[in-house]
Amino acid sequence: MTATSNHPAPERVITEFLQAMAADRGLARNSLAAYRRDLTASFDVLAARGTGFETCSADDLRDLLRVWHAGGLVARSVARRLSALRQLMGWLVEEGVRTDNPCRWIDSPKQPSALPKSLSEREMAALITGARDLPRPAQARRMTAMLELLYATGLRVSELVSLPVDQFRRDLATIIVTGKGGRERLVALGSPARAAIAAWLEERDAKAAYVTSPFLFPHGDTHLSRQQFAAALKGLAGKAGLDPARVSPHVVRHSFATHMLNRGADLRGLQTLLGHADISTTQIYTATRPERLAGLVASAHPLANMNQQD
Repeated sequence: MTATSNHPAPERVITEFLQAMAADRGLARNSLAAYRRDLTASFDVLAARGTGFETCSADDLRDLLRVWHAGGLVARSVARRLSALRQLMGWLVEEGVRTDNPCRWIDSPKQPSALPKSLSEREMAALITGARDLPRPAQARRMTAMLELLYATGLRVSELVSLPVDQFRRDLATIIVTGKGGRERLVALGSPARAAIAAWLEERDAKAAYVTSPFLFPHGDTHLSRQQFAAALKGLAGKAGLDPARVSPHVVRHSFATHMLNRGADLRGLQTLLGHADISTTQIYTATRPERLAGLVASAHPLANMNQQD
């Protein structure tokens, strides 16, 4: 886009901005789709007030926030939309379409700290046992492999369902996972996960429809979808005596992180395993167990046991 583009269509502005974001930051398809939804929703409100991305003022944006709040949009969603707008406005300034970024005068709404929800170790064991006990052998082996792998590594569900089968063709202690933005990381596999995957591969390779698939968990011409796995997991939760509303692939990922931290994992190592770009994302898990932090100070600080030694 150049400065000679006088008021291009909003769809074009959004598309060119997202293309720049994809090139500069390597954002995943899901992230780009979320940006598009947020920016489209923003433009719809601005257009109803007779303005747009190129002409809106800080007052227009304050009105925009009032509309969102009045519509019941939660603070987290408002902050996410405002972040997308702030980045778009900054890009328009860089492109010479605008001379100012009106978002600089707008504060993001304060958000309550959302602590990650997780299951207990006993509940995770019940889920895995339930997967092994599913009545159909193929279903049991696939669900056991997926659940053991998810709990052993803390993968995102999108990473889990799209795993390529090739690197599982030998006895592996680690696998390479491609995460957000195309970033690769090494994650370790425990023996229960390796055993479950081996059992699933035996089942998988016996099906002619799966033999030529490049995915570990095939489904038709592609792989099992995130939604299909999430639905199967909720069904499994009910059979295991857990509330399905409490169980999702993301909750299992949180459970992995929480249980690892509870058992002594350090934050930097956990950050690497989870594929977090920023350590602040990983630090939220420390808020789930304040007594663990107190115990860590009591056991590790050089002055903690001074009284006992006197």
